[in-house]
Amino acid sequence: MKRELLMGNEAIALGAFEAGVEIIAAYPGTPSTEIPETAARFAKQYGAYVEFSTNEKVALEVGIGASWAGKRALVTMKHVGVNVASDSLMTLAYTGVDGGLVIVSADEPDCHSSQNEQDNRIFARFANVPCLDPSSPQESRDMILFAYDLSELFSTPVILRPTTRVCHGRGDVELGEINIQKREGKFTKDITRYVAVPSHARIQHKKLLDKIEKIREFVEDSNLNYTIPGEGKVGVIVIGASFNYLMESLQILGIKLPILKVGISHPLARNKVLSFIKDLEKVVIIEELEPVIENDVKILISENQLNLKLYGKTIFPRTGEFSTDLVTEILSKFFRIDFPKEQSKNIIVPNRAPLLCAGCPHRSTFYAIKKVTRGKAIFPSDIGCYTLGFSRPLQTVDTCISMGASFGVACGFAKSTKEPIVATLGDSTFFHAGIPPLINAKYNNSKIVAVILDNLTTAMTGHQPHPGTQLTAMGEPAGSVSIEKLIAGMDIPVEVVDATDVKSIEEALKRGLQSEQVYVIVSRGPCVLLKGIEKRPIYRVEVSMCRACKACIKLSGCPALEFKDGHSSINPSVCTGCGLCAYICPVEAIIR
Repeated sequence: MKRELLMGNEAIALGAFEAGVEIIAAYPGTPSTEIPETAARFAKQYGAYVEFSTNEKVALEVGIGASWAGKRALVTMKHVGVNVASDSLMTLAYTGVDGGLVIVSADEPDCHSSQNEQDNRIFARFANVPCLDPSSPQESRDMILFAYDLSELFSTPVILRPTTRVCHGRGDVELGEINIQKREGKFTKDITRYVAVPSHARIQHKKLLDKIEKIREFVEDSNLNYTIPGEGKVGVIVIGASFNYLMESLQILGIKLPILKVGISHPLARNKVLSFIKDLEKVVIIEELEPVIENDVKILISENQLNLKLYGKTIFPRTGEFSTDLVTEILSKFFRIDFPKEQSKNIIVPNRAPLLCAGCPHRSTFYAIKKVTRGKAIFPSDIGCYTLGFSRPLQTVDTCISMGASFGVACGFAKSTKEPIVATLGDSTFFHAGIPPLINAKYNNSKIVAVILDNLTTAMTGHQPHPGTQLTAMGEPAGSVSIEKLIAGMDIPVEVVDATDVKSIEEALKRGLQSEQVYVIVSRGPCVLLKGIEKRPIYRVEVSMCRACKACIKLSGCPALEFKDGHSSINPSVCTGCGLCAYICPVEAIIR
């Protein structure tokens, strides 16, 4: 064994290699992204294969194929990615797996960088597959080893559900030897199992229900669910990252309570829970988001006619991320304990709204869209850095709901209103889920302008490659796909513009708005943070010419622009030379 300081995501990746995983497929998304990135760094060394798939559904299907060929596979995604993968997941639960298959659903209480904070423990119950909830990087490593054994023992996919603080938290992790045993990939045909027609599925469903009960019996003895002795007749059941907050809180409050730490949320080890609660007078359940464990315990109390009071979401919030301060405050009130609170320092921190980076190619495109439409259009948009186009002064993002939804929502608007529709999504999002709604727009004659913001990378999650780039996740040459050729193959009008050439973008938009059918504009320019991009000469304000109208600041919102000493100025350490401010300036006071 060796000990390393690791992020939770790193521990998951290395733990997967310890478990003998040979195939890893993922779609990047916070807070899961570092798992495939870590795996990709070590893949060649350990003889494994890692890919960024086009979306989470495809990633899961790659994992399914590998598993059915006998290989151990890992599939990773953020929580909303499970929505995309669920079509295959629900039936995979029926068919089962051969090589161990673990799906990492990195959940995000408080949705720091997501459109919702759904609790995917409910998905595990919906699909009837096991779900493990680590509370630390060490548990992340330990649980993934257990998950592969469980997966193969019961021929089931297993969900590992770390949350943001576990994914991105760091801690000492004991690792074992990594010794990937190469399995021969071989698929043994069995149509009654692998071909999910109704007559087969009905039989498999019954087998699945029997299987989950056998798994329930098996996990009763697992050390991933364990008790910590304490004093009194009030006990606590806790799961996931909340375990860390609880332990710190009890230390602050100076109390020692009996604790049941749940590591396997589904199927719940009912006998272990019953044994823990049967002699208590009160039980407090601490879990982020939905009352999943709470509802299970309520059933146990009712079925066994226990005289026991339960406190869960009646005292803890059902939204947001927990913390030591929150747990301490709630428990101090519950136990009526006065404790000295630290006086917060009266520090005024100025508000800083999230902004597109200085020189971001999306800013000039959004500026052009607003100028050409005069803001009098509907602007459906999507998931990515460009979602920030909703804020002032750009204000060219009216909707954001899910990956690829902008083009689909635009089709609905086109059939329901007479207003112009200009929809935007990014290049990685286009490959992920933007192609079907674009085909829909063509097929159903939806008059929309579809703008693809192509910054040559999956920028928001940290510059991962995608099918339009030249490299794979493992740094090898990729069979890249041309966006414009793909669209031209659909017989849809398409033109490519330079994202820094605002005049060209404006002219393209005018043509698109005059078109009687779906019209695509690919606005292409590299993310300014990409490694290796050519640096451009920066701009400056000729003070003698500036008339202090602030048009450059008011219309672009670029963070490199400032107003001081009675005139606009450009911070040379921030400017990237995109030229948008120079294009906007009515008196040409901004020069290189």
